[in-house]
Amino acid sequence: MSERHAVQIDGRARELIEAPSFFTLATERTHGSAHLTVIWGDLEDGRIAVNGAEGRTWPENVRRNPEVSLVVVNSENPYEYLSVRGRVVEDTHRGADEHINRLSKKYLDKDEYPSSRPGEQRVKFLIDPEWVKVHGG
Repeated sequence: MSERHAVQIDGRARELIEAPSFFTLATERTHGSAHLTVIWGDLEDGRIAVNGAEGRTWPENVRRNPEVSLVVVNSENPYEYLSVRGRVVEDTHRGADEHINRLSKKYLDKDEYPSSRPGEQRVKFLIDPEWVKVHGG
């Protein structure tokens, strides 16, 4: 088995992630088929940071198999997109509420995430990118 190495996200790839572009996250279901979900994300110390809630399908998939793929589509030109393959290296509740509020500001220009449900527990995942490519443009 080859050793995995994180790659740096810079240039146009960084710009697409830092813009309010939606992420499509692919995880693997228990029976092996792909599960796709559209989420928000950003960068944190060179890693891709995504946020979910306990009880949803994709966080459980990630815990079972931390290898994920992402597509980040340019909202102004859907023919330009970023493909990422990586591995979840952190799964934490610490800072997850603050993170979803930062994402709310980025995507909705609201200081607090408006769709929180009573008793919902947020979770933040950090992904080490292992392969990154910008397509189109």
